[in-house]
Amino acid sequence: MFIDIPSELEADLIDRPLPPWALDGSFLAQSSMEEYRTELTATPGFEEITAALRHALTGEGDGYAVLRLGNLAKALSGVRFQRLVTGFAAEVAVPFSPFPRWPLWKDIGVKVDKDPGKSSGIGYNAFHMDLVNGTQPPDYTTLLCVRLDPLGGGTSILSDAHAAVARLSEDNRALLAESAYHYGTFFDLHGVGEEYKPFPILDGSNPGGGFVRFTAKMLERSELGQAHADAARELAEELVRGQVSWMLQPGDYLIVNQRRFLHGREALHSGQDTIPVADRRLLLQLFLRARAGDGSAA
Repeated sequence: MFIDIPSELEADLIDRPLPPWALDGSFLAQSSMEEYRTELTATPGFEEITAALRHALTGEGDGYAVLRLGNLAKALSGVRFQRLVTGFAAEVAVPFSPFPRWPLWKDIGVKVDKDPGKSSGIGYNAFHMDLVNGTQPPDYTTLLCVRLDPLGGGTSILSDAHAAVARLSEDNRALLAESAYHYGTFFDLHGVGEEYKPFPILDGSNPGGGFVRFTAKMLERSELGQAHADAARELAEELVRGQVSWMLQPGDYLIVNQRRFLHGREALHSGQDTIPVADRRLLLQLFLRARAGDGSAA
């Protein structure tokens, strides 16, 4: 789950600056990925780390991983560090932003007047997959920790979606496979297909694999029939039952395979309104799309 960077590799990466990236639409340009790969693979030990990262995310791996980059975050400026992390990400899949109004990396700060259950809110952010209502959600969602909650809240939570589904009754699995669910709006998004509404939580074409299209928020914010709501509620309970949690540290880079795991966050500690905005918890989010013909995310 946690992948540490050897000190020798850290030293070499600090001395290897990367150029600014270019975008091709909403995706990191192929030229930038090739340039980053040429630079980084010339660094002894880099390919071994990225191989371990890919193994953790696909195949028999856990389906998620945390790169421990804290020392590099301290040594490099914000822009140089983001380029380096982007280079690591591009070894897994193609970085992109589905939001044209945001840069490649999207800030997730803390807004005390925001809906508490949103990513930038202060409350419990229940289990979900990102862009749940797109026909092609991101294959990976990633979060880079810049600052902790100075009051000690905001623990990250993950749960194995398919393991949770396997613990449900056959009747409830059948209900979750019906196109009866919907959530959220779909406006001005790139790279995630078309709006999917209604959608099944389970894709029956690939039992035990594929996306589990779930967000706990639809239990409160969507009109669902009783049977379908009860089935989704049981899944929510099983996700909580099987969750793992830890506190991301500054420089930690979490990558989640969305075909296998759902993610969320415990509430931030009370008193956020007493903390200056510049000192509040801050994460940066980046999405990844599996390369064409790469079945590793399936």
